[in-house]
Amino acid sequence: MRILVACEYSGRVRDAFRAMGHDAISCDLEPTEVPGPHVQSDVLPLLRETWDLVIANPPCDYLANSGVRWRVKRQEWQQVEDAAGFFLACLNANAPRVAVENPVMHRYGRGHIGRGPDFTVQPWHFGDRQAKRTCFWTRGLPPLVPEITERPADVGQAVWREPPGPNRKKNRSRTFSGIARAMAEQWS
Repeated sequence: MRILVACEYSGRVRDAFRAMGHDAISCDLEPTEVPGPHVQSDVLPLLRETWDLVIANPPCDYLANSGVRWRVKRQEWQQVEDAAGFFLACLNANAPRVAVENPVMHRYGRGHIGRGPDFTVQPWHFGDRQAKRTCFWTRGLPPLVPEITERPADVGQAVWREPPGPNRKKNRSRTFSGIARAMAEQWS
């Protein structure tokens, strides 16, 4: 399959699909963290090309429920609308199968998107001993099936507890390896 992983600099999802034999590339404004096929640019032109599968991780700064108080306090409604427009461009990519990942979205974002997620998963469902509710809006794809259904006692909160600093956003936004592997295995 020809696969675009939009808004990914870590290479985790791209490399999980490449390990399964697919022609997968990543695209982000940031350079890739690991060598591999990566386009460092705006992804919008690539979303118009023909793909078999697009997996997108658009920025959640203005859509995540965790930051809604700042959107309201700062009256950042244009930024919310712009972020929702980009999210929808990803969801409407030129592919028969699309998955767009984001955290829990606030009601203003959901209002622009027009619906909530199709399913949610946790990293611990796929062997990463961390909690981070991850939502997926999909087209032409089944929900990911968890490998682990009972929450282990030793699940951590590394994402939530990530300290302030220059790499906080990057550290909080990487796709967990288990979720990347599950996407490649279940959506191939």
